[in-house]
Amino acid sequence: MPFDAKDSIQLLNTAIIKSKEKKIDTSFEQRLAQTCNSPEVKALGVAIAHLAETQNISYDQAAIRIVEAVRKLDATWTDYVMMEGFEKLKNILRNQPTQ
Repeated sequence: MPFDAKDSIQLLNTAIIKSKEKKIDTSFEQRLAQTCNSPEVKALGVAIAHLAETQNISYDQAAIRIVEAVRKLDATWTDYVMMEGFEKLKNILRNQPTQ
């Protein structure tokens, strides 16, 4: 029985999905409950209420703005750390003797 490209692609796709399946932490319900009951999330609730009241926006809008601000901070720091790492690698490569 010949094995064609379509079969190979289907097998690879199935293998990719199955390999990811093993990495999923199935305790997400427990982790979600623990996180939602944490003092940090309660503090975020206070921040949402404060932002909504001071900016005269809905709680939904306030929550979205806070999440977006945290994501921007995270992305900015990720970029910074990545660039810092690139600079260190460049310096290492510049200082390596050529063979």
